[in-house]
Amino acid sequence: MPGQAVRSEVDEPGYSGASAAALLAEQAAGGDRAAFATLIGEHYDFIFRVAYKWCGSREDAEDIAQDVVVKLVRTLHSYDGRAAFTSWLYRVVLNATRDMQRQKARRNRQNTELEETSATHAPPEQEQSTLTGQLWAAVRRLPERQRDAMLLVYGEEMSHAGAAQIMQCREATVSGHVHAAKKTLKKLL
Repeated sequence: MPGQAVRSEVDEPGYSGASAAALLAEQAAGGDRAAFATLIGEHYDFIFRVAYKWCGSREDAEDIAQDVVVKLVRTLHSYDGRAAFTSWLYRVVLNATRDMQRQKARRNRQNTELEETSATHAPPEQEQSTLTGQLWAAVRRLPERQRDAMLLVYGEEMSHAGAAQIMQCREATVSGHVHAAKKTLKKLL
C-alpha cells in the first residue's frame, strides 16, 4: 500500500524531518494520495497557526488553511527542494492570507459604497482587552511589507535572515521594514 511505503521510507534512520517532508512532497506531487494525506496531516496545524497569526481570526484561518490544502494539490509540483519545505509552505500560506485579506477589503469597500456609510472598522474579535491583542491588531493594520516583517521577526521569532528568505528580499530590507513599522506603531498606539 502506498501510504505504508511512505511511512517506512520516512521513518528510516537518516531522514531528517526536513528531508522527510521533501520526500513526501515529491511523492505527493507525483500523484501519491497517501503521501499527500500524510504531508497535510503533518503540516495542517502549522498551516492553521501561521494563517491565524497573520489574520487574527479563527474562522478566517480555517478558511485559509482549507484554501492552502486545495492550492497544494495544484502547486505542490513547484516545490523544488532548494529551501526547507516549511519555508516554501509558509510562503504559500502567506500568499493565501494576503489573497483573502484583499478579497475582504474589496468586499468591504463595495459594501461601504453601497451603504454609503463611514469607513470605520470593527476591532478584531479576539484579545481586545489585552495590550498584546491591541498591539497585534495595530501590526495587522501596517502596510503589507512592514506587517510581514514584524509578524515574521516578532510573531514567528525568526531572524532577519530567515524573514528575508520568506519575503524574498535582502536582510537589510527586512531591518528597514521593521524599523519603519516600529515608528508607525508608535504613532498608532
